[in-house]
Amino acid sequence: MIKDFLLQTPGRTAFIDITAQVEKIVAGTSVRNGTCIVFVPHTTAGITINENADPSVRSDMIDALDKIVPEDAPYAHSEGNSPAHVKASIMGNSETIIIKDGSLFLGTWQGIYFCEFDGPRKRRVAVKIAGD
Repeated sequence: MIKDFLLQTPGRTAFIDITAQVEKIVAGTSVRNGTCIVFVPHTTAGITINENADPSVRSDMIDALDKIVPEDAPYAHSEGNSPAHVKASIMGNSETIIIKDGSLFLGTWQGIYFCEFDGPRKRRVAVKIAGD
């Protein structure tokens, strides 16, 4: 089964906690044990799993990516969003999460984040559930 949902991202760069939306999709299935794949069909956005207790972790991640991938490097891509493409490739476009006893099997401090690098935009997130 594949479900999807839309996001409106708030700015050029943002890490948006989508854990609750993904959990709701999992809860709406009969799958007790299996896998959940969260996929972003965009070339300037990504998905990651990281700490969801302290918001400063998100800003630290954004700051670190900005240092690794500077906005003012001499990129050849003419649209002006090359840093967004590079950051999205670093983060990746999907995450796989185990479903155990009908729930996402995440660590105590883990959350699923949609990573926007070229916003604000309307974005789509796809969720594939498989199992028994």
